[in-house]
Amino acid sequence: MFPEVRPCLRRKFDIVVYGATGFTGQLIAEYLAAQYRGDGHLKWAMAGRSPDRLAAVRDAIGAPADTALIVADAGDPASLKTMVGRTRSVISTVGPYQRYGSELVAACVADGTDYFDLCGEPLWMRQMIDAHEADAKSTGARIVFSCGFDSLPFELGVFCAQQEAMKIFGAPANRVKGRIRDMSGTLSGGTAASTWATFAAAAQDLSLVALLKDPFLLAPGFEGPKQPRGNKPLFDEDLGSWTAPFAMATINTRNVHRSNFLMNFPYGKDFVYDEMVLTGAGEQGEANAKQFVAAVNAERMGGASGLKPGDGPSKEMRESGFFDLLFVALAPDGKQARAAVKGDRDPGYGSTAKMISECAICLLRDTPEVPAGIWTPGAAMQHSLIKRLEDHAGLTFTVEQ
Repeated sequence: MFPEVRPCLRRKFDIVVYGATGFTGQLIAEYLAAQYRGDGHLKWAMAGRSPDRLAAVRDAIGAPADTALIVADAGDPASLKTMVGRTRSVISTVGPYQRYGSELVAACVADGTDYFDLCGEPLWMRQMIDAHEADAKSTGARIVFSCGFDSLPFELGVFCAQQEAMKIFGAPANRVKGRIRDMSGTLSGGTAASTWATFAAAAQDLSLVALLKDPFLLAPGFEGPKQPRGNKPLFDEDLGSWTAPFAMATINTRNVHRSNFLMNFPYGKDFVYDEMVLTGAGEQGEANAKQFVAAVNAERMGGASGLKPGDGPSKEMRESGFFDLLFVALAPDGKQARAAVKGDRDPGYGSTAKMISECAICLLRDTPEVPAGIWTPGAAMQHSLIKRLEDHAGLTFTVEQ
């Protein structure tokens, strides 16, 4: 039962896109303007620091001229409080969140306003859970982290593989492997900036290093089994392929374990999960894996991430991008249950903008009964979110033999 203090139904807007003048925020606003044009039941607004830039973005993306513009600044808590008081939910793209997100989360929690972001910063997420989960449950706020490529397709991919395991094995699998089969496009500059901010925070406070290494960081009070490190090329006997470390595994695996935690451990308390990139069989597959690691290390040593926050690929690059993810649930007798998740746009921008938009709409329209608290999107919305992503966001979820 929701607390009586939730006043959201009387608010002017359903969704406010905060950070709409940034690259990803603009893509989200553009998606809402195009996908929900003529939908008289969805009232949304754009928010950012500069009214002139907001107006320019509104005109550039072809949003209706009467699309509301709200001035709000991460450095001005009063402006954030005013913004969240006018809407049922906020989509935030203003990161790194550990630098610019804490005041907004606090404002949403205090006001009972739902919140969605693209966070890939596990230390900050844990800080927000510790600081605000009890209050969110009291005020009625639903705080939903990591609604983009990190970590939505992975969280839901494991969910689908486990659903298939239940059908084939009669029980969930305590071992699931997430594997990137193919991907074209870029991860976002914001993701890279968030990663560096997390490392910088850990360097300043060495007590955070142990937390950062904890695979159950986002499941407070729970200690699970030892997990694969996934930090070097390995041959995967179950898939007959060499594998290389995946840069986003640090956040994705923790979100998958939090999802299991939030759903009361349907995968079991002995659940083991890792993510790697498939690079092929034989000597060539091994060479590919080593080259992959060398390329990633060179980028890290150079401090380069390609794209910087606020920048992004061209429309042609976004629309020609894609991703193909495989999830394999393993039974003790060696049987496998497989699920695949595919996206029709580049992962870091085009697909992410659609995913987070549909997360917000799913919670508002399809799953209003989700209780207050701090959530992963898959644990909160499950099958309803999968359906919405397939119907509207260009994702497909399939079972493979």
